[in-house]
Amino acid sequence: MQVETGLETKFARFGEGITVQGDHVIEGYASLFGACDQGGDVVGKGAYTASLKALTAQGRSVKMLWQHDPAQPIGVWDEVREDGKGLWVKGRLLPDVAKGREAIELIVAGAIDGLSIGYRTVKATKNDKGQRLLNELELWEVSLVTFPMLPSARVAAKSEEMTSDEDATLRKMAATLRGVRASLAQR
Repeated sequence: MQVETGLETKFARFGEGITVQGDHVIEGYASLFGACDQGGDVVGKGAYTASLKALTAQGRSVKMLWQHDPAQPIGVWDEVREDGKGLWVKGRLLPDVAKGREAIELIVAGAIDGLSIGYRTVKATKNDKGQRLLNELELWEVSLVTFPMLPSARVAAKSEEMTSDEDATLRKMAATLRGVRASLAQR
């Protein structure tokens, strides 16, 4: 049963690649300021400032989820910050979590390369082009996704420190999962 959270999310199509680096670290822009996404939304500079301050003050953090599913955390975001370009994130995928291992394999294989935000709109306006200008957002989570709404929201760095044994094991696991999924789809 999925609980309705009232959160908005941003999904879309392909772009540049996701990468994983040492200790399964990923990083990249989850949101870019001034870029119109495929839903006609544009995030303004500073839209995350109040939310990030509130999270810090409360001792909470932005969650790392798999495909915006709150039942599937796959890692931790160690750093979430705004800069002049957008919302930059850096975190660790957890290989001891089944979906974390799957995410690592899918990223390495190039099957997943998107980041997407889960948020609530606090303040927004419309511009003369009919676009919704998001001026203040309450950020809840940043997910690894197949199709981000903002095509340029991608993981930019990935670990090259996986051993060949780890890599082979993860590839075998992914192949097994693909086989199980294909088998279930035929039923």
